[in-house]
Amino acid sequence: MSASRISVGIIGASGYTGADAVRLLGAHPNAEIKLLTGNANADKELAEIYPQFAGLDVPALVKAEEADWRGIDAAICGLPHSTAQDVIAQVPDSVKIIDMSADFRLRNADTYTEWYGRNHDNADLLGEAVYGLTEHYADEIRKARLVACPGCYPTAALSALLPLLKAGLLKSDDLIIDAKSGVTGAGRSLKEQNLFSEVAEGMNAYGVAAHRHAPEIEQEVNKAVGLDDVRVNFTPHLVPMNRGEYVSIYARANNAKAADMKAVWQEFYAKKPFVRVVDGVPASRHVRGSNYCLLAAFDDRIDGRVILFSTLDNLVKGSSGQAIQNMNLMFGFDETAGLQQQPLYP
Repeated sequence: MSASRISVGIIGASGYTGADAVRLLGAHPNAEIKLLTGNANADKELAEIYPQFAGLDVPALVKAEEADWRGIDAAICGLPHSTAQDVIAQVPDSVKIIDMSADFRLRNADTYTEWYGRNHDNADLLGEAVYGLTEHYADEIRKARLVACPGCYPTAALSALLPLLKAGLLKSDDLIIDAKSGVTGAGRSLKEQNLFSEVAEGMNAYGVAAHRHAPEIEQEVNKAVGLDDVRVNFTPHLVPMNRGEYVSIYARANNAKAADMKAVWQEFYAKKPFVRVVDGVPASRHVRGSNYCLLAAFDDRIDGRVILFSTLDNLVKGSSGQAIQNMNLMFGFDETAGLQQQPLYP
């Protein structure tokens, strides 16, 4: 499908990911924001919540159940996990949906129940959802009505791992993923552990051996290697910055060196505009505010092992930017439309 211009609704526009979708779509040449929902802030102008949008011509927020979907072509959903599926089920079939929650990422409903604590009540939608890791599922995304965007950690980790696993360069039974994210990854709702005085000048692990992104990463790793029993060692950390994500992966090579890893990445991502392979050690500040993901590989001092790095902005490539990238594919637009912003540095 190709259209010159579409009307977009953002569900959950008052959260961080919804607001970043507004920011990016404000410069999109083929999209116009025609609907914003935010139940806790219904009837407010978006600029009352985010003053930086004072000059942007967008409608006031409405409750999701009162949304008028007539004339809306696409919906980007930024609602929390476990609540998104109920709202998405009420969106008309005529609207293409890009969901940034976890409600449609896991293909197995039982796995979803195990990790998210509620049954999946929309099995038909779950069955049609396409996993939205853009560079790896572009053909399926182009034909989809419902796309489930990956989590920010899985986007960073899988962007590094999948090409190498498919090429047979890594052992899948020894993958250690050490991940770090800025505070916006926890959402905008008030939480004591995210207060400035709790986060500043320190760092901590969380979700140890129990983070919900682990089964999502495992789902895609297993698919890549044709197995069903691969497990990854995944530990996330909270670091005192607003946005950004940094993933260090320690793995056993399969008769390969870091140079071989970089060659595979360079070939796979050669025509994919938002993933770049770098020679030095990347930094999260090198991608802040942009839709880019940077990859790097080094030989470990321990023979037969490699160290891989992947960094991205958790709110852009890890969420709203990837959602718009997927929307572009779904509507036949240039994949980079609305996403040409260069990283904000320093």
